[in-house]
Parts: sequence; C-alpha cells; structure tokens
Amino acid sequence: MSVVVVSNRVARAKADEPIAGGLAAALIPMVKESGAIWVGSSGHAADATQTKDSFAKIESLGTGALATVDMPAKHYLGYYEGFANSALWPALHSRPDLIHVTAEHYGSYREVNTFMARALLRFSKPDAMFWVQDYHFLTLGAELRRLNISRPIGFFLHTPWAERRTMAAIPHHADIVREMLAYDLIGFQTVEDRQNFEDYLRVELGLTAVDGTIATEWGWTQLATFPIGIDVEEFVARANKAVGRPEVSRLRASLQGAKLVLGVDRLDYSKGLANRVRAFERMLESEPNLKRAVSLLQVAVPSRGNIRAYRELKAELAALVSEVNGRHGEVDWTPIRYLNKGFSQLTLAGFYRTALVGLVTPLHDGMNLVAKEYVAAQNPFDPGVLVLSSFAGAAKELDAALLVNPHDIDGMARQIATALTMKVEERRERWQTMMTKLKRSSVQSWFSDFLHTLSEVRRAPSLPANLPRVLELAGRRSA
Repeated sequence: MSVVVVSNRVARAKADEPIAGGLAAALIPMVKESGAIWVGSSGHAADATQTKDSFAKIESLGTGALATVDMPAKHYLGYYEGFANSALWPALHSRPDLIHVTAEHYGSYREVNTFMARALLRFSKPDAMFWVQDYHFLTLGAELRRLNISRPIGFFLHTPWAERRTMAAIPHHADIVREMLAYDLIGFQTVEDRQNFEDYLRVELGLTAVDGTIATEWGWTQLATFPIGIDVEEFVARANKAVGRPEVSRLRASLQGAKLVLGVDRLDYSKGLANRVRAFERMLESEPNLKRAVSLLQVAVPSRGNIRAYRELKAELAALVSEVNGRHGEVDWTPIRYLNKGFSQLTLAGFYRTALVGLVTPLHDGMNLVAKEYVAAQNPFDPGVLVLSSFAGAAKELDAALLVNPHDIDGMARQIATALTMKVEERRERWQTMMTKLKRSSVQSWFSDFLHTLSEVRRAPSLPANLPRVLELAGRRSA
C-alpha cells in the first residue's frame, strides 16, 4: 500500500540545515524509511496559468520522495498568513483574542484546500492511503471526497484542540468541523484534545461519539489519540556526534564553567517566552548565589514576521531581555543570551547535551518535541534536568520532568533553581524514567500505529451496537 503524506511544508534531510518545526523533523525519517510520498508547498506561488502543472519538483528521500507544489498566488497569503495563522492558530492555542481575519481569508483557505486536492489526484492509485497533517488542511479530506477519492484518508492535528467555546470563536467553525468529518480517522496528540473535539461535536453539531466513532453524511469517522514521538536512537547518535562541532565547542568555552539553561523555540506567543525570561530573572533575584554561575541561552527562531502579533512579540521579548541584562549583567557576564536564528538539528543536539537545564514552558502546545529531543540528547552518566510546562502535550508522558505552571513566575523560578542544584543521582533517575517512555512512544510507533488504524477503520469500521439509537437521537435534535 502506498502512503501519501500531505502538509503545508516539506523539509529536506540535510543535518547541517535548520529545520522549522517539530512536524518536519518528525516526518523526515519516516518518509525515508517507509517509502511514502510527502507532498507540500514549494514555498513559491504561481499565477493561475502556471499552476496547471503545479508540481515544481519531485525528488527522492531515502526510499520515499518529496513532491513540492507551487501554490496559487492569488490565495496563498490569505490562506497561510490569513485564515490558517490569524484565525486557526490563535484559537487552537487558546488565544481567541488574537483572531484577526476577513471573509476573503476564509475564501482563500478553502480555495487552497481545493487546489491541493486537485494536485493530489496524480497520486490517487488503487492502493493509496492519504495522510493529511495539521490545521492548514482541515477541509482537504472533504475536497478529496468531492473529487470521488474513495481511498482511506486520515488527518492528524499537531496542535492542541482547544475547548469548545474557544473553537466557536473561529469564523465558519461549524462548516469547517463538518468538513473534517470526511476523514476516516482524525488523530490527536492527547486524550484531552480528543475530548475537547467530542465536546464540540456534541454541543455545536448535535453529534455524539460512541466509542470514538462518529456517523455523519460522509460516513464513519474514528477519533483516536496518537502522541507523536522522535527517532530516539537517531537523536542519541546525533548528540554524541555533535559534541565536537565548532558551535558547540565555542558555547562550552564561552560559559567559563557556568551552568547553562537552554530554551529552543519558534518565536511564537504560544511558547511563553516572556514569562520564561521573567522567571529566570526572578530566580536570579531569589538565589543571588547563582549570579555569574548560570546563563540562559534562548534560541528564538523567527516565525510569521508579516503577522502583527508576531512582530509585537519580537519587539517585546527583545526589550525584556535587554532590561534583564541591563539590571543584572556584569562587564564579564551576560545573564541571558538571546538569538533570533535557527540552527541545524545536529547543532541543537550539541546544545541540548551542554545544557544542565532544558526550559520548555509553553502556555499551550500540542506535543513539543524539543522536550523529547532534550531528554534524548543527554549524557546518561551526567544528564540534565527538563523543566516542562504542564500545558505541553509532552507533560502527559514526561511526568518525571520538573513540571511547572507557565503562568506562575515564582513557581517556575523555584523549579529552575531546583534543577540547577539537583544531585546527579536524582537527575539520572528522572532521566532514565523519561528515556524509557521515549523509546516506547517513538516516531516510528506513531507513524505505524496511525496508518495501521487508518487501514483498519477504512476496511471494516467496528460500529458500536447502540449507534443506531444515537443517530436517531442526533437526527431528532438537528431537525
């Protein structure tokens, strides 16, 4: 059976090039190993005449392939910067106050989903399964069905699914969710995300899930949880190799014996970066003995710079870091090193290995693979400590980390200080517990579990015995 993976972006597999986002980092090894075709935007837009033959390039990636598509110029900005990232992204991350879209943005979102469905027709082989990734293509499954694609189509959401009232703030939310039910299988990062989705269906659409199964005009849709992982062994090898890289050596030398606290994130309001900086400063104030003995390196990769909320965040964070350094810095010591650029996975693995403390403190996150990468990169004999937001999906698995509330500045400050002074025996015990869980829920398991479930759901859906009664009641409610 051939697998066609679809996402907004694709990524190359060069170890020395930055990779933007956990989705890309997770999918590269799976495409290489599985023989799947990964389809996404080329990063270029074309006018209507040029997009008739829209595939810019198809190239091999291990046993699989990458296929890139030139998106329609008329609609791409409205789709990507508009509806996807100015309506869906803020709502999914529980920030409906940042929704700022127009009717034209929604129209462009639907047009690009339709366009991608047509582009995928060339891959609609008799044995094909389509696996659509993330919030950019919520309605793609329905568009494929309208083109008479009867093959299995699954969807996985890499972000959270927020609670019902927040999702109802999205313009056209009900239409979008109805279209999502054209997928045979919808996967979520956590049980809470799936439950939020089921609650939305029940209250907003009058549909009740029975054992995770929904019956609609499209047929049967199965809802399930598939927490994404990483390629643990590959990342361990990468961290071992990265120790001698020039950037990593320079970082270690520059510390002059000080302990390193590390944060690695996209520059996004969901990551809680301002609160993280405030907590680090509070720790310096409450633990003056740690001054000059510790330094925070915050890597904040630029993201969506054309969207106002991101420009404002960039300015706010730069000003905040400057203020903290101005209050606490010395001529030979800078408390916070703040970098607005990306690094390769290989270099980041070396940074993770160097840091005694990994700070992963988002306000709301789907999984956050940085948390898992940090753990995998550690020296088994002298591992660092993960300080992890309880609002990241990873906290459901990595509960041996020091869990924090990212809104509690004082609480985070105390946990950072605890991590910096933790004895090596406790660090090893916590690390070993988390590594065991990482190996059990690897990206390989995530990939195979989803596709196996999709094939089983499509072949012979197991319908609960009381489903006819549920459908009858739902029909009366909507009448």
